[in-house]
Amino acid sequence: MTSWIESANAPHCYFPIQNLPYGVFATSGEEPRCGVAIGDMVVDMAVLEAAGLLKTGAAATVFDKPALNDFMELGAAAWDSVRDQLTSLFKQGGDTALSGDPSLQSKALVPMSAAQMFLPFKVSEYTDFYAGKQHAMNIGTILRGAENALPPNWLHIPIGYNGRASTVVVSGTDVVRPLGQTKAPTAQVPSFKACARLDIELEMGAVVGTPSKMGQPITVQEADDMIFGYVLLNDWSARDIQGWEYQPLGPFQAKAFATSISPWVVTKAALESFRTSTPEREKELLPYLNEPGPMIYDIELQAYMQPEGADKATLLCHTNYNRMYYSAAQQLAHHAIGGCKMNTGDLLGSGTISGVRKSEFGSLMELTWGGKEPITLDSGESRTFIEDGDALTLTGWAQGDGFRIGFGECTGKVLPAPDFKA
Repeated sequence: MTSWIESANAPHCYFPIQNLPYGVFATSGEEPRCGVAIGDMVVDMAVLEAAGLLKTGAAATVFDKPALNDFMELGAAAWDSVRDQLTSLFKQGGDTALSGDPSLQSKALVPMSAAQMFLPFKVSEYTDFYAGKQHAMNIGTILRGAENALPPNWLHIPIGYNGRASTVVVSGTDVVRPLGQTKAPTAQVPSFKACARLDIELEMGAVVGTPSKMGQPITVQEADDMIFGYVLLNDWSARDIQGWEYQPLGPFQAKAFATSISPWVVTKAALESFRTSTPEREKELLPYLNEPGPMIYDIELQAYMQPEGADKATLLCHTNYNRMYYSAAQQLAHHAIGGCKMNTGDLLGSGTISGVRKSEFGSLMELTWGGKEPITLDSGESRTFIEDGDALTLTGWAQGDGFRIGFGECTGKVLPAPDFKA
């Protein structure tokens, strides 16, 4: 299938007609509203809805809003219907209501270069998981030794913690180096200073579209049905602050200062043909976590670092979402099993995605083995952890037959810590 939007037909285009991801954008002097990416254009969904070319079944308009939440809450039938309507409007030989109306095109199609992207949905709650086995093994080995790498519960449940929705930001937002308490191994007492071991975590984020009820568990299949789509997610981490604070209750300030996500939400429908199975279980899971079918996706993922002033970025790692031990549906089902209410706009971080080879490690903590093995960038500089001025970029795509389902980019530049005197 091809589109009459020519740029959408390029073999390596992230946004072909098979994708149609959702975001929120604005042009100069206008308010943010919902859009869809195709080729190098942003489709103004509010314009198409007002023109009667998109019908959601809702009593009121949903796309003239600064977040996708109203649309996501309509549920799977509306998601599928709108996708079908968009496909018909943009495919070659489809509905000519837009392709045959140059005046409407001038209002409904905005060049990406002229669009400012915003957080695509209002994040209700944010939960981050620790569901990549190789990452858990690597971190556990670095901190506790290979014989104690995985905690006893890891092969039985998706481990996670409740993060901060208030500091989830869209790609392109600068990240300020955090301050906090750290304690050197030989020190008697902690000190207060700027984080010196700032890191990334290459993750995917699952976006909850429809809510559950408080007190009502959900199955893995029901959880999968609730998910609207996926984003790239960088779980920025202050490793030295985390090392001092994480026992006994887990991450706190070390994970609360920033979480970056990509501006485009790639829908579950666009990823359907890329479903694959999670790895073979080393321990049999309890029945409520059993998957009725393939629940993970074959998505190529990369992370890059570009120091300030460098001509180009250096590839840090190349891995795949299919390395995850637990799927987002399993994570969501476990999250709700005790009666926790899940809301439209909840965001679930997958946990760092690492493969077995060093080139697949999704964090600097792993790539430099706790800072003991510096890496050399293409600029000739070396790094153990992130320095001020460094820009980090995540990107990802599912490779189809002659097309890609792309996620765009998730970027963030690190700024110096604030000059704070207690």
